[in-house]
Amino acid sequence: MRPVIIGAGRGSRLGHLTDQVPKPLVPIRGRPMLEWILDALAEGGFSRRDVVFISGYRGDIIRARYPEFTYVDNHDWAKNNILLSLFCAREHLASGFVSTYADIVYSGQFVRNLVDSPHHRVLGCDTNWRARYANRTRHPETDAEKLRADGDRITEISRHIPSDSAHGEFIGVTKFTAEGACSLGDAFDAASRIFAGKSFREGRSFERAYLIDLFQHMLEAGADFRHVSLPGGYMEIDTLEDHASADHWWSLWP
Repeated sequence: MRPVIIGAGRGSRLGHLTDQVPKPLVPIRGRPMLEWILDALAEGGFSRRDVVFISGYRGDIIRARYPEFTYVDNHDWAKNNILLSLFCAREHLASGFVSTYADIVYSGQFVRNLVDSPHHRVLGCDTNWRARYANRTRHPETDAEKLRADGDRITEISRHIPSDSAHGEFIGVTKFTAEGACSLGDAFDAASRIFAGKSFREGRSFERAYLIDLFQHMLEAGADFRHVSLPGGYMEIDTLEDHASADHWWSLWP
């Protein structure tokens, strides 16, 4: 099992902060976001040499700074989205993987709990997520990748879930065993055959799909997804407003 960091996009909503460097190198509390992610992965037992990094915008800078990574290029990063970006690394997924967005900071406890879970398809979930959305005008609650659950079994994952009925927010970190990765690949191939070049979910084309679009597609077909949850211990840095709020969000963590 290897950690896969999905870091191809520019992060245009961070404005001038990504003019010269890729989004994962934008500093949060004095360190690049990527360093926080590597620390969290290390708590789950992964070394930097284990990392598969999906690069795109200013990927040369990442390559120069982290030569120990295995790199996969998403040459069409400006035209696709997170789902297709992940599958640029398909050759590294078959034996199981932990995947993570590259514009987030989170506790290593999430990674430990994901790795320890006996289930095949597991998502990290922040149950104290709404605390970060107070006065967050550039990325409101309606944009949150929310999930509903029955115990630890996920029943729905979508931005359209009303906040009051959501169990929490998907943090962008997943674990798939070899069996789970096989089912994910099969679902991706089946969806691609039907929806390539067409609208897939929530008005998005297949090429612009998010991970949660395929996850919900699989849930509706009967796939078993579980979650591991923590109250807080996560923040997403998507906009300049988020960047300015990072210190305050950090202080909210237990």
